Amino acid sequence: MTSAPLAAVTGAEGFIGSHLTEALVASGHHVRAMVQYNSFSSYGWLEALPADVLAEVEVQLGDVRDQGSVRTLVADADAVYHLAALIAIPYSYQAPHSYVDTNVTGTLNVLEAVRHAETPRLVHTSTSETYGTARTVPITEDHPINTQSPYAASKAGADRLADSYHASFGTPVVTLRPFNTFGPRQSMRAVIPTVIGQVAAGSRQITLGDLRPTRDFTYVEDTARAFLAVGTAPARAVVGRTFNAGTGTEISIGDLVRLIGKVMAADLDVRADPRRLRPPNSEVMRLVADATRLREATGWAPEHDLEHGLARTADFFRDPAHLARYKTGVYNI
Repeated sequence: MTSAPLAAVTGAEGFIGSHLTEALVASGHHVRAMVQYNSFSSYGWLEALPADVLAEVEVQLGDVRDQGSVRTLVADADAVYHLAALIAIPYSYQAPHSYVDTNVTGTLNVLEAVRHAETPRLVHTSTSETYGTARTVPITEDHPINTQSPYAASKAGADRLADSYHASFGTPVVTLRPFNTFGPRQSMRAVIPTVIGQVAAGSRQITLGDLRPTRDFTYVEDTARAFLAVGTAPARAVVGRTFNAGTGTEISIGDLVRLIGKVMAADLDVRADPRRLRPPNSEVMRLVADATRLREATGWAPEHDLEHGLARTADFFRDPAHLARYKTGVYNI
């Protein structure tokens, strides 16, 4: 009887990381999950997973900024999924050095650990924000990189490191570039939980930033399946390549709010909050994915449309136990 393949996941306690951990266990993996060290011994959203899932999860408190933590994490792993990152764009204006430390140096530590451990597969997480405002649509992986925030720049730097390690050392890296993922457990720094959380808390006056930008929203279970797809596909199909994961459909933030109102049967009054506006040259006005490359290489395709995903997300936030974990009345930077 063969043992289950071992997947190491950085950022496992977060929104996408916890869903990926679930998906890996469901597909027959044992997971070694890095959770950022904290003195409360909090495992973040991993604590919300069912007991039978957690039975296949080995939690390791650590930090991707620490080389020793990363070496311990990747030892003997069959695949490494690197999701740990600072992700909030507004905070990157205030603390850009911390984004370089975590997103660039952290990725370097993962690449070095994988290289020396001769790990068979590393899935590196990028972001659609590296493209900036779309110059051509839908956006393919050949679209120019145009970083319009310190966050985007730090992720682009990490991407280039991943590319360089494949070219220089043959490190078996594949880069997944998800477009705007949403769903249960997402933080209030993103627009969908910001709106749904306020509505679930009883507010009908919603405060937001710019309503004009368009985004390609992908339900989190589809994003987790995209990670699995590139993590388990034959090496010749994916290693050394970058893949978009998105639906190919865009919606403006204004229209998104109206759709959420419809899903939650709420008449919403949207108010502008200047604190939520990005600097004019930093706002990415349009993002919509072309995921043809991912589909052709792995067969992946999204299974959830936007309205269905919003309904499931709303159900999550309507649960008082879940809602209590959020601060819906403040601007979450």
